[in-house]
Amino acid sequence: MLQAINLSCYRDERVLFKDLTFTLSSGEIMQVEGENGAGKTTLLRLLTGLSRPDDGEVKWSGQSITHQRELWHQQMIYLAHQPGVKQVLTAYENLRFYHPTATREAIYQALEAVELVGYEEMAVASFSAGQQRRVALARLWLTDATLWILDEPLTAIDKWGVSSLNAKFKEHLAQQGIIVLTTHQDLPHSAHPIRKLRLSAGVE
Repeated sequence: MLQAINLSCYRDERVLFKDLTFTLSSGEIMQVEGENGAGKTTLLRLLTGLSRPDDGEVKWSGQSITHQRELWHQQMIYLAHQPGVKQVLTAYENLRFYHPTATREAIYQALEAVELVGYEEMAVASFSAGQQRRVALARLWLTDATLWILDEPLTAIDKWGVSSLNAKFKEHLAQQGIIVLTTHQDLPHSAHPIRKLRLSAGVE
């Protein structure tokens, strides 16, 4: 269970959001909405622990994430708006870096799932923006994390990729996972209702 309790964040003496509270349990997905600058990425970074709120706290299974950092990082995966891939490494090497215990077969299967068959041993510096995004998304096929925090995961991928990713979301939720994401695209209706949190425009 993920809890945000009275989260407040200020930028340049302006309020991004204040006293924000919500709870997400197993099998739930929440889409964070808002105009550019509303604080969506800031909120995701607070949930991951990469940034600290001005007030309030984030809890996982009833305990503050600041008191269980090692466990928290094992049970959460964060994919930022930028792909976060290393340009000099191949697609395979990037996934090996993030998931050192994954087998070669599992990494190849993850790259196949995101339509990168034949690109496994190519340096990602030669990839398009969409292909680099898919290398990052392939991590979702390798992680055991319960909580997925995703910043614009549907950006720069084609319709087939969006369909494949949505199917992966459904699979994760069916396995009692939790997803928090931002996206400007509409997610398809499924057996798992999408909770929505809208932030008012501010300074991000």
